[in-house]
Amino acid sequence: MTSRLRIVVSGMIAGDPHQGGASWAVLQYVLGLRAMGHDVYLVEPVAPKRIRPHGAPLDASVNAAYFRDVVTAFGLDGCAALLAEGSDEAIGLTYAQLCALADHCDLLINISGMLTDGRLLEGIPRRLYVDLDPAFNQLWQSVDGLDMRFDGHTHFATVGLAIGTSRCAIPTCGLTWLHTLQPVVLDEWPMASRPAEGGWTTVGNWRGYGSIRHEGVQYGQKAHSVRALIDLPSRTRAPIRASFAIHPDEAADIAALRAHGWALVDPAVVARTPYAYREFIQSSRGEIGIAKSGYVAARCGWFSDRSVCYLASGRPVVAQETGFSRFLPTGEGLCAFGTADEAAAAIEAIEMAYERHRRRAREIAEEFFRAERVLGRLLDAVGGVNDDDRSSLHEAGRYGDAAPAAAGASR
Repeated sequence: MTSRLRIVVSGMIAGDPHQGGASWAVLQYVLGLRAMGHDVYLVEPVAPKRIRPHGAPLDASVNAAYFRDVVTAFGLDGCAALLAEGSDEAIGLTYAQLCALADHCDLLINISGMLTDGRLLEGIPRRLYVDLDPAFNQLWQSVDGLDMRFDGHTHFATVGLAIGTSRCAIPTCGLTWLHTLQPVVLDEWPMASRPAEGGWTTVGNWRGYGSIRHEGVQYGQKAHSVRALIDLPSRTRAPIRASFAIHPDEAADIAALRAHGWALVDPAVVARTPYAYREFIQSSRGEIGIAKSGYVAARCGWFSDRSVCYLASGRPVVAQETGFSRFLPTGEGLCAFGTADEAAAAIEAIEMAYERHRRRAREIAEEFFRAERVLGRLLDAVGGVNDDDRSSLHEAGRYGDAAPAAAGASR
């Protein structure tokens, strides 16, 4: 059992404001650790180029307004700071307070390596890099030579459950990766009681960033996955509503989606805040989870934090296979698919026994993704050990031993 720790969590909330789903990906760590009794502080650096409007002081920016709204809504006043990267300008906690905090902190959980300020990093003895974009981060670092901010960390964790195993060809960048599931705070995501009138839904970016090619394999974006599934709505009687952040210039793709029966929903409305995002998910019938084609090609075992929120809400998930079914139970509440026909068949099977699948979805969230379980494992691996113990704990912390057995027993 890990003792009470002082923990800094760094991740993006306001760097791209009004992205409710992305905000939840960070909040699950902050709120989950707080619920476990730890002293938790949220520190987000924002690059000058991300401050809106351009050239505005941080305090008067759209970013700051959104950050304040989220911090207040979730009771984080007094333990959060938005920091202008490369300066000592901050809102919430002052930079001087952040320096003092770092000098007396046990652990940094650095989501995607967001925090790079050396003054803050050097005082924290254990610094955990959390990779939420498996395959891409490793390929950009090792193949494209981009700096993915791995340096300066003492431990590394990834939600790519197969990264570093024999079944995944993605390079490890010479690092030993702890495998972790995405946490969910069940009290914040209760079993939904409202009518599931929103159809089968999904939320996400059409394109997040550039694709990459390595050893003859193309690692692409969600756009590439959806195009291969374009006729899915015609294969099921269930309505499918997609909230894709897609640029208006992608006119051909927008027209194709509509022509094939996809009901398009504006993400600026349904995902504008964490609360709006939760409302959208909990009013859905279930999720049709479409992964970036890079995750699919890599077979890296990625499973979406968004899908975890659907499961916790008692909304069944039909998710594109990335290799996750080796580690998680599938067949009831959660189904994996590779083709549009398989996705449609899974939706139809769930609709025939919806309440049973709904209950099982919640059970999977409670068994596998409960924040106390997921974060407890991470803290056991990095939170109270000496440097000499790190190598053995990297191995002990893997999901590769226990999870496949559990998943195999449940399928």
